[in-house]
Amino acid sequence: MSIALEDMTYEELLEVTKKQEALIEEMQFQIDQFKRLLFGAKRERFVKNIDENQLSLPFEVKQDETPEKQQEVITYVRNKTKHENHPGRLALPSHLPVKEIIIEPDEDTTGLKCIGKEVTDQLELVPAKLFIKRYIRPKYIKPDDDEQLNHTGIIADLPVFPIEKGIAGPGLLAQIMIDKFVDHLPIYRQIERFKREGIKISSSTINGWQEAVCNLLEPLYDTLKHRVLTQGYLQVDETPIPVLDKTTKGKTHRGYHWVYYSPLEKTVFFDYSDGRSREGPTRLLKDFKGYLQTDGYKVYDIFNDKKKITLLNCMAHARRGFEKALDYDKPRAEYALGMFQKLYAVEQKAREEKLDAKQRHELRLDKALPVINELSKWIVETYKAVLPKSAVGKATAYCMPRWDNLIAYLHDGSLEIDNNLAENAIRPIALGRKNYLFAGSKRGAERAAMFYSFFGTCKKNNVNPFEWLRKVLKVIPTYKVNKLQELLPQNLTL
Repeated sequence: MSIALEDMTYEELLEVTKKQEALIEEMQFQIDQFKRLLFGAKRERFVKNIDENQLSLPFEVKQDETPEKQQEVITYVRNKTKHENHPGRLALPSHLPVKEIIIEPDEDTTGLKCIGKEVTDQLELVPAKLFIKRYIRPKYIKPDDDEQLNHTGIIADLPVFPIEKGIAGPGLLAQIMIDKFVDHLPIYRQIERFKREGIKISSSTINGWQEAVCNLLEPLYDTLKHRVLTQGYLQVDETPIPVLDKTTKGKTHRGYHWVYYSPLEKTVFFDYSDGRSREGPTRLLKDFKGYLQTDGYKVYDIFNDKKKITLLNCMAHARRGFEKALDYDKPRAEYALGMFQKLYAVEQKAREEKLDAKQRHELRLDKALPVINELSKWIVETYKAVLPKSAVGKATAYCMPRWDNLIAYLHDGSLEIDNNLAENAIRPIALGRKNYLFAGSKRGAERAAMFYSFFGTCKKNNVNPFEWLRKVLKVIPTYKVNKLQELLPQNLTL
């Protein structure tokens, strides 16, 4: 039963007004976040408007009301100096081949003496060209062989090809995969590029080549998976990928790529799952032991109950809530962001000084632990003082139940403060979605997971993905299964 406003006391009206204002603020916050998602910048950089080391003047300087006007003629000589900070012309790489072109003057130089040369370098490009690699194998028989017509003769063996009886060489196959999964060039665009070279290759042919390469690399993918999951520290994240639904024409369903990144060995493993439920990571991590770092997604909470797993959360996600609250409760949000800034300053110092795990652990206990203790007290007090659905209330509510997991990185200097390395590993998928829009099937999504794993590991280890894949395709058909780990990007010598 509702009560008419005229029947309410002043205190009751004031309470209703506060609730309405809180509701309006919450709805405005949601609208602003949607606008930011659609039109705003994604950066979360925080810079204080006031420098802590800058002193402020406690008084105002009074100016003379009627200053005396004076005129003065000033002359000076200005010396123009060259800007020493200018980077100058781009230095060309020394490993590139040089094609020399000598340009003689139009005038007759007969009998003249050359007193020097002016050299001008220009960076040029010759587009990649297709060519035919033709294997010619002479065939021999003995001169006194009476059955020459039926004799097979002596002939050299063909080298092993990536695709048996296939016309695509390892370089071409590697380039197709690089174009799609590194440079995000859809197959139909690659086909158009081949047409410019006078070569007509159908999409079905390229898809067949891709499937054959995947079958060839499947054992190596399993080796990478085993290598990643045996690490004692993993970061996990997930990202959606639309997958074409074969049952309904023109429709897609949302699948997910789960990325597992090992900071210790710089290896990346992608796994495809039909949904975002806990089934995917639970299945893959059933035998995992060690530290597991994730964001605050509730699916990961199940690992809190695993005795062999220590769950860590991401400090960047905790910070993000306060960054969003800047426009709604600036004093509190700025204080929290300033504290997070101090924590990240400790991490930056450890990187700049190239500290090992033990030294970084000691630095954190000395510099970061006092900040964390102060911040934890402030979060508890602020949580009690603000409205639960306010921007700062939501930010503190995110931190409270996860605080032990957020500060668990203090246990070991090998651990990271946040999950950003795993998030960076999934960026190629986001770029790929903008270009080829969706995976054509579940098999296509699994195929993408394989190559994102290999090429992501190449990137983390500064390995040229084309050179790596071309070499692997040359040798893997006859490589021993128990030595496949030698072909992983972090192990293979190019």
